[in-house]
Amino acid sequence: MTDATPRPPAAVADGALEATPRLSAAVVDGAAAARPPADRADGVADAVPVGRQRTASGTGPATPEFRHGMVVGKFYPPHAGHHALIRAAAARCAAVTVVVAPSRRESIPLAARLAWLREVHAGTPWVRFVGRYDDHPVDYADPAVWDLHCAVFRDALGGRPVDAVFSSEAYGAELARRFGAAPVAVDPARRRVPVSGTAVRADPVGHWDQLSAPVRAWFVRRVVVVGAESTGTTTMAAALAAHFGTRWVPEYGRELTARKLARLRERDPAATVFDVSWDRDDFAEVVREQQAAEDAAARSSGPLLICDTDARATAVWEERYLGSSSARVRAAARRPALYLLTDHVGVPFADDGLRDGEHLRAWMTDRFRTELAGCGVPVVELSGPHERRLARAVAACEELLAAGWSLADPLVAPPDQEHLAS
Repeated sequence: MTDATPRPPAAVADGALEATPRLSAAVVDGAAAARPPADRADGVADAVPVGRQRTASGTGPATPEFRHGMVVGKFYPPHAGHHALIRAAAARCAAVTVVVAPSRRESIPLAARLAWLREVHAGTPWVRFVGRYDDHPVDYADPAVWDLHCAVFRDALGGRPVDAVFSSEAYGAELARRFGAAPVAVDPARRRVPVSGTAVRADPVGHWDQLSAPVRAWFVRRVVVVGAESTGTTTMAAALAAHFGTRWVPEYGRELTARKLARLRERDPAATVFDVSWDRDDFAEVVREQQAAEDAAARSSGPLLICDTDARATAVWEERYLGSSSARVRAAARRPALYLLTDHVGVPFADDGLRDGEHLRAWMTDRFRTELAGCGVPVVELSGPHERRLARAVAACEELLAAGWSLADPLVAPPDQEHLAS
């Protein structure tokens, strides 16, 4: 029922810890101010109230106020506010169950949300994350509807009682009452972490710093630059990344070519790139390593990630060297947000010792055109001098960002109840 969205945590065992004696039932505005420490990549500090400490074994706070706390939300998507809420509960409870309860109409898979939350909160193993779909309507004024939602949450709890409900939403007090638990309001005015799931869905770019690494990787728009040899793909990828202040992923195939040639020259110093041989496993390795580097970069990228080649382009290179492309390379092709194809016309061939296909550039440009035409991804062809190419590429990327993200709306309360949830 909440639109609370936390940051990705690491895997956590599904069993909660044994309850420890409750020390206090007092309810106050619970989370300590969270100031991001320098060593946290996700930008959200652990909310541990002054005077508290974690046990050395990692099994919860040394003096918990509550035996078992509950947090409920859609986490659509998880964001810094959700993580602060979960950390506030973790700092005050011997065990915490976070119920991730989206409706099936939403665009982000439940499994992805659970994985993200577990990754971010791997350091608090007494917090467990349980997913349940909740397709019931939202109506805070209808007791029958409340009963339906609470049945979902009780199922997620597995029959374990809770003595505290942590929430940033106005309905948190009623939810706690229905569970016979103490309500703990955490930053309900969103002053400490001014973000909501609604705001993130409306403008992911504007709230990028409130998203953790795995959530960014899911949202990032991947732009792939492809083209024949010496047509400026690497130059374009680097220029676009510099323009947008984001990451770019170099071409692994070039790195592999250099290694192969270096090994040949250990035996024959006169060897050239024309002596390098290729097989199917080489191209499978290129795809595997390229995608691994891309996925790693996506976690720390801006909203755009610029990629110098991909599996679809690798299939064309495999065809160029081996006469055909293999099923496993073609099957690895993903669906980026945009392709930029660099034309060979008007670009002098620069022989840097790792290139061997000047005579095939026209053929390869045509093969790329053919392959990309049927892939269902927008393609923008870049031609002319570098300045013109870059301007067109920048415009295409800006148009991509301006289009936004198409996320289905969650189930929401009637208009007269909108103040009860963000």
